[in-house]
Amino acid sequence: MPELPDVTVYVEALERHAGGRVLERARLASVSLLRSVEPPLAAAEARRVLGASRLGKRIVLSLEGELHLVFHLMIAGRLRWKERGAAIPARRAHAAFDFENGTLLLTEASTKKRATLHVVQGAEGLAAHDPGGLEVLESDLATFRASLARESHTLKRALTDPTLFSGIGNAYSDEILHRARLSPLKRTGQLDEDESARLFEAARSVLLEWTERLRREVGEGFPDKVTAFREGMAVHGRYREPCPDCGAPVQRIVHGENEFDYCARCQTGGRLLADRALSRLLREDWPRTLDELEARLPARATPR
Repeated sequence: MPELPDVTVYVEALERHAGGRVLERARLASVSLLRSVEPPLAAAEARRVLGASRLGKRIVLSLEGELHLVFHLMIAGRLRWKERGAAIPARRAHAAFDFENGTLLLTEASTKKRATLHVVQGAEGLAAHDPGGLEVLESDLATFRASLARESHTLKRALTDPTLFSGIGNAYSDEILHRARLSPLKRTGQLDEDESARLFEAARSVLLEWTERLRREVGEGFPDKVTAFREGMAVHGRYREPCPDCGAPVQRIVHGENEFDYCARCQTGGRLLADRALSRLLREDWPRTLDELEARLPARATPR
């Protein structure tokens, strides 16, 4: 799912390409995308784009007359800028939005159509789609700590809760926790002052660094390689690859459809966190430490 750095770069690209332009036509190919009835999507046509913005992980195109298009790309939704009047791909695209200088396509590379579009009127209608999470890059340490203390969660759950923190998801929470040297399963109420300060600084630095990195990649163009798995990430998507800081193999936890990654040596004092898929199978045979796990791995599976 596109998170704060990706969504920010999307918003900036939309400002460059569609800002000040008139939306000539909205073509809907998938009825599952549109989740609102009033105002109708057709009401957006012939209106000028006044700006683009981020609302958590949502992307907002604001048009004349206080009309807003609110896109939530979910896991596999992507935006693409094409030549004016570009055809909507038969299988993967939901909609096209035609401007005088090009067409914005909304695609989704998944059989499960989860991406959504709401057409809303006015500030009140837009506010209804704001999850209310804290903008970490606009926050101070005291406010960050207060948001952490609102609920008793694991740090992983807290960082990815959109009502607590805005725009952070599975990928960047892994990176934040690794940089802060904190276990994803540590409880929010167990953090001391030093740990909460490390988490705050890690969140800010990771989000800022990746936003700047993606800006440089995109330049004046439009993002076309939006992914949760990026070269240069420390742990996310790097299961069994060496941690860039200590060289230990990156570990993972699988929970339902979700997977998150961490370094046992850097974050949990070498202790392995139980992977439900394996621990349920192995029961008492589940290794408790990184050293024990590595001793059990066959030579050909030992990470380089």
